[in-house]
Amino acid sequence: MSEATTPNEQEPTAVDASAAKPVPPAKPTSRGNALAAVALLVGAAGVAVGGWSVWQVRALDLRDQQQLGQLQQTREQTDGLVAKTRALDSRLQQLPPPAELDGQRRLLSQLQGDQQLLNQRLESLLGASRQDWRLAEAEHLLRLASLRLSALQDINSALALVEGADEILHSQDDPAAFAAREQLAKSLEALRGSFDPDRTGLFLQLGALRDQAAQLEALPPSFVGDGEGGALSELAAAGEPQSWWVRGLETLAQYVRLDFSADQNIRPLLAGQALSQVRLALSMSFEQAQWAALHGHTAVYRQALRQARDVLASHFNAENPDSRALAARIDELLERPIEVKVPDLSASLNAIQAYIASKQSARAQFEADSAVEVEVEVEVEVESAEQEPRP
Repeated sequence: MSEATTPNEQEPTAVDASAAKPVPPAKPTSRGNALAAVALLVGAAGVAVGGWSVWQVRALDLRDQQQLGQLQQTREQTDGLVAKTRALDSRLQQLPPPAELDGQRRLLSQLQGDQQLLNQRLESLLGASRQDWRLAEAEHLLRLASLRLSALQDINSALALVEGADEILHSQDDPAAFAAREQLAKSLEALRGSFDPDRTGLFLQLGALRDQAAQLEALPPSFVGDGEGGALSELAAAGEPQSWWVRGLETLAQYVRLDFSADQNIRPLLAGQALSQVRLALSMSFEQAQWAALHGHTAVYRQALRQARDVLASHFNAENPDSRALAARIDELLERPIEVKVPDLSASLNAIQAYIASKQSARAQFEADSAVEVEVEVEVEVESAEQEPRP
């Protein structure tokens, strides 16, 4: 900008030069125009140079401002890094010394080891408690089977209960359960070989007989004469059936008969309350037989059936087909066996109780040994921590 010249500064020079030289008289106007054009060109060039210079200056100012902004941002980042560095220094100063860190690291490793050991012991205790529950269930099943045999002589239920106890011992997968499983196998074979009467079927059959006895009707007695020498037969053969007195005798003979040669006692005809009492006695006898059949009491069962047969024979005619069929059925059921000799499950129960006691004693010994090992390990770790040199 200092070297550039404006048109105002150049015009005097051109004028001086033109004044110093002699002007030819022939062309004064054309020379002045040329000088003016030159002056204009020089002025335009100066304006262009000046504008370019101003643009360069503004560009330099803008670049300087950008550099100043970047420098300010860099300073702010530097200040932030310095602050973070100071905070890290303060935190590092607050940390414990390396010796203390080593001690804490050893304590942490010891704590982790103790935690793992406690987890193992907890898992073993939980597994042992599940096994104890299962073994207690097996013992309870054996007690139920023994109770079913002694109270109800129920072979099928006892067999299912003993099989359930054997399945529990099988799931233990323990060689020490061999003796208990051996006794259970003997009990199972004894139950399978025992006679199991169909008490339910017998109970239902006796119930059907009780219903049949409740519907029995007394058969009216029939009197039969000699058949050949009767007076009515002779009159009928003589051809006098139309006389009024013959018909009257026939009608009367249906209600009144005289038999002087009867060799059997004539039973009174049951009717009304007497028949109801006889039916009630029969029903009670059959109900008593049902109870005895369910509980396996042979003496009570046979006594009840004999009583029913005696009542039937005393109050009902033997020629009645219903009473005769009922008596035959009673005689058939009278000799049916209802009581069985059940096996004894006490040996199996004692064997499983001994197995449970051995498991509990072995677990208690294992827990005691584990506690001693833990104490020894803790003492060794403490001694090694005390003997390590501190930096």
